[in-house]
Amino acid sequence: MTEDCPCGTGQAYSACCGPLHDGQAAATAEQLMRSRYSAYALGRTDYVFRTWHPRTRPDEVENDTTLTWERLEVLRSQGGGADDLVGVVEFRARYRTSVGAGAMHETSRFERRAGRWVYVDGDVEPTS
Repeated sequence: MTEDCPCGTGQAYSACCGPLHDGQAAATAEQLMRSRYSAYALGRTDYVFRTWHPRTRPDEVENDTTLTWERLEVLRSQGGGADDLVGVVEFRARYRTSVGAGAMHETSRFERRAGRWVYVDGDVEPTS
């Protein structure tokens, strides 16, 4: 796949989120968040499930075919680096449904578990 990665880095999917979707570990919390966004955009809910902390993840993750993810904006990252055990990433994800455009604004929390970053939970904020 030579298309641009959905996460917005400008890199090809095969050099960006593709390797993570195929099993490579994310180096940072932000990289994991971007790869999870790409997974949602591409319907790779298996990856979303695998990268969710077992303590907080739902029994299953379903692909919502009624919306199309269009753009990701990372607003800030705190921690989540190579030497950190926790990280926070705030982002805005834009989407489109049959009734129009929308956005999701979330501050997500990540932890390093057994050497791999996982999504723990997040606070969804109202968007305008």
